[in-house]
Amino acid sequence: MIGVGKMKQYSNVLDRPLSKGKQEVSLSAFAFLFSELVQYNQTQVDNIAELERRLEDAGYAVGARVLELLCHRDKGNRRETRLLGILSFVHSTVWKVLFGKVADSLEKGTEHEDEYMISEKELLVNRFISIPKDMGTFNCGAFVAGIVRGVLDGAGFPAVVTAHFVPVEGQQRPRTTILIKFAEEVLRREARLG
Repeated sequence: MIGVGKMKQYSNVLDRPLSKGKQEVSLSAFAFLFSELVQYNQTQVDNIAELERRLEDAGYAVGARVLELLCHRDKGNRRETRLLGILSFVHSTVWKVLFGKVADSLEKGTEHEDEYMISEKELLVNRFISIPKDMGTFNCGAFVAGIVRGVLDGAGFPAVVTAHFVPVEGQQRPRTTILIKFAEEVLRREARLG
């Protein structure tokens, strides 16, 4: 047989292993699809808060699927059980798969024990977005906040996740901070585990 070599032949597509190769989507294709998602949802809502909620819901579905894929592919169907472990997983592994690099920073909130922040200087979903003046507070980072919430909920770490702009001195564009506020049950479980 020509071209068989060492590669195993599979009769069914479901029998094929999940490849670990780089399967990137072109940036222009992603930007186009994401802008269509934003424009479609914009026609369905009356205010900015509702638009951000819809983007977050769309991101939640993506996050749940990303968690399943990564746990199956990279962790042999094992999931993180500790708070810092899941935060590190989101900050590094999930971010690298979705955006091609690790997030700029992961920080613990100074005012509240249950808050953590993932910061990104130039979040991909905000890179090509120009916001009209009448929508001044709109942040497309709500989509990424939904992804993070989907990953955390799927892993058993319920949290309220929101996206915020944080101004940076000397820069025209603010950085985006994903604020994660964990549910009380997560903190109690973490304290029990020691």
